[in-house]
Amino acid sequence: MTSPAPAPSRPRDPFRAVAAGICALQALALLGFVGFYLWELTQDSAADATRVVMSALLILVFAVGIAALARGWLRGDNWPSTPTVVWNALLLPVGWSLVQGDRGLVGALVILIALVGILAAIRADTRDRDVAEE
Repeated sequence: MTSPAPAPSRPRDPFRAVAAGICALQALALLGFVGFYLWELTQDSAADATRVVMSALLILVFAVGIAALARGWLRGDNWPSTPTVVWNALLLPVGWSLVQGDRGLVGALVILIALVGILAAIRADTRDRDVAEE
């Protein structure tokens, strides 16, 4: 049985740390929504139990994916940059919808976090280690 290859060693990059933190925060928030949906299911306040369960599972899939992004950032992998930018770009219209729907503070927070995530992912050093050393 072989162990996985060690992650590439990189010098400290604050943008990678911010991107990892943003992704971890988003994954935790989504896990909170999963918990809320499951709690709602136990309270019999859900009109359609199947819809609630499927929504919770879908949100859980996204939470696991975003947690994988955070882990990739922390490990020094090169691949999390594009998915992080795409995910956070998708959050911009969500935030704007919240602003327009009288949830201005929450919407502004979603937009701010998404913009910080995009900026961090773009600015993070994702060059191959061999290229970075030249």
